[in-house]
Amino acid sequence: MAIASLESSELYRRCDPEQLLFETTADLEVRDGLIAQDRAIAAVRFGIGIHHEGYNLFALGPSGTGKYALIRRALEERARGEAVPPDWCYVFNFEDAHRPRALRLPPGKGAELRRDMDQLVEDLHRAIQALFESDEYRTRTQALEEELEERQERAMSEIRELAKEKDVILLQTPTGFTLAPLRDGKPLGPNEFHALSEEERARIEEDINSLQAEMRKALHQMPLWKKRSDEQIEALNREMAAAAIQSLMEGLSDKYADLQAVVDYLSQVQGDVVENFRQFLPDHDKQPQLLGIWIPQNADGPPWHQRYRINVLLGHDKNGGAPVVYADLPAHHQLVGRIEHRAHLGALETDFTMIRAGSLHQANGGYLIVDALKLLMQPFAWETLKRLLQAAEIRIESLAQITSLISTLSLEPEPIPLDVKVVMLGERHIYYLLCELDPEFSELFKVAVDFEDQLERGPESHLVYARFIASEVRRAELHHFDRAAVARVIEHSARLADDNERLTSHMRSIGDLVRESDYWARTAGRETVGAEDVQRAIDAKIERVDRISRRIREETTRGTILIETRGTKVGQVNGLAVMSLGGFAFGHPSRITARVRLGKGELIDIEREVKLGGPIHSKGVLILQGFIAGRYALDYPLSLSASLVFEQSYGGVEGDSASSAELYALLSALADLPISQSLAVTGSVNQLGEVQAIGGVNEKIEGFFDVCAARGSVDGQGVLIPASNVKHLMLRSDVREAVARGRFAVYPIANIDEGIEILTGMQAGERASDGTFPHGSVNARVEARLVGFSERLRALHAQDAKTRTDAGNEP
Repeated sequence: MAIASLESSELYRRCDPEQLLFETTADLEVRDGLIAQDRAIAAVRFGIGIHHEGYNLFALGPSGTGKYALIRRALEERARGEAVPPDWCYVFNFEDAHRPRALRLPPGKGAELRRDMDQLVEDLHRAIQALFESDEYRTRTQALEEELEERQERAMSEIRELAKEKDVILLQTPTGFTLAPLRDGKPLGPNEFHALSEEERARIEEDINSLQAEMRKALHQMPLWKKRSDEQIEALNREMAAAAIQSLMEGLSDKYADLQAVVDYLSQVQGDVVENFRQFLPDHDKQPQLLGIWIPQNADGPPWHQRYRINVLLGHDKNGGAPVVYADLPAHHQLVGRIEHRAHLGALETDFTMIRAGSLHQANGGYLIVDALKLLMQPFAWETLKRLLQAAEIRIESLAQITSLISTLSLEPEPIPLDVKVVMLGERHIYYLLCELDPEFSELFKVAVDFEDQLERGPESHLVYARFIASEVRRAELHHFDRAAVARVIEHSARLADDNERLTSHMRSIGDLVRESDYWARTAGRETVGAEDVQRAIDAKIERVDRISRRIREETTRGTILIETRGTKVGQVNGLAVMSLGGFAFGHPSRITARVRLGKGELIDIEREVKLGGPIHSKGVLILQGFIAGRYALDYPLSLSASLVFEQSYGGVEGDSASSAELYALLSALADLPISQSLAVTGSVNQLGEVQAIGGVNEKIEGFFDVCAARGSVDGQGVLIPASNVKHLMLRSDVREAVARGRFAVYPIANIDEGIEILTGMQAGERASDGTFPHGSVNARVEARLVGFSERLRALHAQDAKTRTDAGNEP
């Protein structure tokens, strides 16, 4: 069976610029510049439309496919028609200062209430100060003070009159009041008093004792009178303060009469102002001191009236729709908010005005977009998000509080109800790992939004690409692309997709190509980007990152890496591998050799034996053993010992794309037939001998071509690929040109027989009805070798048995 090589036209699917119905991208209508993902968008609409617990979304797909832009657009379209969420404010809790209260207000009312309260504090300062400096206040307080003085004076006057009747005088000394006897209007001295008769002295002492009792009674009443007077003055102060703020508070309460929570708060404010009205009076006489040093007022901590401020945690415009928030750094405190602190006199202090909103507050009532990998990398952030979604409330706690690292008293703000739809963005493996390892994940994220990696190639997708390029040009103010340049971008997209029937949806790569093509067009002084500029951008990008591939080719050319591209060898074939470094993939050939001998049916994979072969590679080698055992010498035990190895391989080997090459080397060694070294092989094989598709087919073909070209002119070389990989071919122009000139060939192989015929130049041979292969065919030679191994092994066993028997019969 003769297998024809592919024509150059089969190695590449062009995009005909003539089929693009525009001259340049300037002629195109620009929409949003996004690639349609209909299935994903339908899932998004379902997820944001269903309002039940746990129906949050996880958008899975490769980074760079436009997940964020598409989802944000869908969310914003939905959010514009939804109700604006309420404002949330934190206010002082007059019952417990460490537990600030949360106020829910209509949109826009938070900032308005804050302005009104700030104005109220200023008005209270003016009103209360004016009141306590008024003539009315002075008159009423003076009357109370005079009443107290008059009462005290009257009590002392009564004692003086009573003492006068008993010839005793009441004297006031620096240490208090004292009583002394009188004679002729003059107080008696000690000598004069002792000169009196004993009876007279006893009478005077009795009178003085009774007067002292009356005086003590009066003096005992005076503090009570003073206290009562102070209470009256304090009651007057409160009455006057209440009167001063009554109109201010009533006006504010009337304004917010439809908001009961605000009215209740204002009532508490009014009571607190009355209780602490002195804080609104001039405080020059109570300037604070520290160790006798006057402290500046701004170093005395926040002013008293700070407690009447409104901390607008979250405010909205009245007509803004629901919020759509992207949490670019989803750390714990960024999600739930934080409580800030200020340094004061060597210590840290805080209050309710230093509570700050987090991303969940900002997105409350709307949508929150979070990058899954960033979220999972932040300590406790994933657990925090799950806990808040399950509790449906936002509780502001620091990591220290959660982990019980500190036990100091801090603020405990009142939790805020949470109503948010969370959309997580991540790679597919993250989604599947979370599904597998976290049972709570599936309960909270019930809607999977799976983005396509590729688009079906056709006129419609070509137009989508052209519009995307036009949008990038306008957005970044680039030169417009002509239709040949757009066609070249589309062709490169198919190459990135590794499929000539598909286009990649990784629009970040396409956007980078558009910008780099514009750079080369500007460098060349062109006003429009052409196909040559796109090609130069592609080549320049490869040149920037292909040092390793160049080095490998150089070492192959110099003979350090042993690769033969001419001649024939028995048991040796050129396999093809792909290496990917930093997003750049390139192919390079590897020598695979096989050695066979008489044995016990063992197929030794040297890579596996030294633990350099991965499980998939090892599986491929075991499949070879199954193929050999199932096709040849079916009536004989498999009696060979074979070894396979990737020569000069010093790293791990994984994948089964070289299993067909390994099988060819094994068949060559068994049949003792040389294989053409001008050919390289790729493709996996199954136990039936069918060659199966592999990845990286373009890089593998070009890798072998580059090695051949580096050794001189390409002439007669080629590559065997699986026939099922033909639809993936998007080869470089130099490879296609060599194929067109007949200097390089690409053979589509469907099974091992087709491949071995091309490699050896001999017929593979099919088993006839009598169970034999055609004489001289590859399969006949392989089977004959295996039968020979089996018969030789049987003969050896028989000889060994005879030797043992003869030895047993000796006398």
